[in-house]
Amino acid sequence: MVTDWRPGANNAIQRQRAALLADLRTYFAHRGVIEVETPLLCRAGVSDPALENFEVRSGQETRFLQTSPEYAMKRLLAAGSGDIFQICKAFRLEEQGVRHNPEYTLLEWYRLGLDHYQLAREVGELVAAVLERPGWQVWSWQGVFQEVLGAGAHCASREDLEELALGKVGDIPLGLDRDGLLDLLMSHCVEPAISGWGIVFIVDYPPSQAALARQILDASGELHGARFECYVDGIELANGYWECGDAAELRARFTSDNLLRRTRGQPERIADEYLLEALTAGLPPCAGVALGVDRLLALKSGAKNLDAVLSFGWSRS
Repeated sequence: MVTDWRPGANNAIQRQRAALLADLRTYFAHRGVIEVETPLLCRAGVSDPALENFEVRSGQETRFLQTSPEYAMKRLLAAGSGDIFQICKAFRLEEQGVRHNPEYTLLEWYRLGLDHYQLAREVGELVAAVLERPGWQVWSWQGVFQEVLGAGAHCASREDLEELALGKVGDIPLGLDRDGLLDLLMSHCVEPAISGWGIVFIVDYPPSQAALARQILDASGELHGARFECYVDGIELANGYWECGDAAELRARFTSDNLLRRTRGQPERIADEYLLEALTAGLPPCAGVALGVDRLLALKSGAKNLDAVLSFGWSRS
């Protein structure tokens, strides 16, 4: 039964959203980054076991609403587009709550010739300007775990992480693998601890959490995923990579993702052959980032719930 037809976001927030979108487009126009559009309904879904696509039937064919325009934007980069950005709707199945809406607005951009550290600085400049904050902090993934938990986690065994989680979190779900335990410690311990730190960048993730980022060696010879996440007041806002352009490496990661999906009873996803062919043709060295526009607007406006910055959130649509 329909109980309230009115929008969640009031008129003042609607105007703030319009102004924010205009400011974002101006920011990139001044830097020569061109705006692009790519399909949101595609033949291939995302293989990441932490994400699920909405599926849409078209006759005998199933297509997937994209969780990000990443694959298609990389095809543009391989075709010689140069620096690009996109503001679009994206979709994640089964994400709903104070900070999540299954349909959301995403800002994604790619910069040629930058690594993840350089792109993190650009994200910091943009976010600090929009939120009128004085600056930001940068922590390594290993460093922030050590600071918050008093223990390093990069090389810790699964058993050590389970013991740490039991001590810090208490009851934990059964059967979590090593990355699941790391994610639990991040969400239950690290994110609350950094909620008073302002804008925080966490860089250089464990190689098992590289996603589509390159893997790099640090000065001590330790392997990391060349990736960063941006948090504001403990809220995850952006996720960026120094992009891996090796088609064979990404195919292997997609296969590994599907093996994990199979063990978890999740549907397997075919590899996006368009993306892999584009990478084989040659992805220029670049870094890319996806930033949640709805969360940015909530932070700017002081809203505590995403529904307050959306015209019609999940419960009203």
